[in-house]
Amino acid sequence: MRDISRSLTPGHPNWPGDEPYLLEPRLRIARGDSVNTALLSTSTHTATHVDAPFHYDDKGRKLHQIPLEVYIGRCRVVHAPGFELVPESVLEQQTHLPERVLFYTGQRAHWAEFPTDFSALSPQLVRALHARGVRLVGTDAPSVDPLTSKTLDAHMAFRETGMYILEGLNLEGVSEGDYELICLPLALAEADGAPARAILRELP
Repeated sequence: MRDISRSLTPGHPNWPGDEPYLLEPRLRIARGDSVNTALLSTSTHTATHVDAPFHYDDKGRKLHQIPLEVYIGRCRVVHAPGFELVPESVLEQQTHLPERVLFYTGQRAHWAEFPTDFSALSPQLVRALHARGVRLVGTDAPSVDPLTSKTLDAHMAFRETGMYILEGLNLEGVSEGDYELICLPLALAEADGAPARAILRELP
């Protein structure tokens, strides 16, 4: 079993301008309280997270409307480092794709600062994946679109095709191939996305 999530830690590099992750102590045994508790505050798009379609479409599904089985089942890890936009051509050697595909684009396991030059996904790649029966696309990058994009071409291709997005994975050191993906987003009603815990298991 391999954890492919990025840990939520204080100071985790966030999307510029987005709400940082905070875990603030509230009750403390050391101060005479009976238990320790904390206040959790974070963006719905911090570290490893899922995008609900409502994130990029006012009429799109919210998180609680997405079937959980979208995030659980056979997946393929595809290595595609070195691209500004990952092209459709990376699929040329990929046969019999499962319904879930995760792209390793070269992101390191730990971010000392936010990676502004990450590899995004081309809309042509998104449409090609849909044509081959894929339902969920994951990436180790913080977004499927470039940092400075205003048109969100990849997100719009996901809206057009009805596929789902998983971002911010930690795939460093994971070999290409097929695995079982188990990804569990926080059960946030009405949300546009949520942090998630994602693991890979070897197939029997």
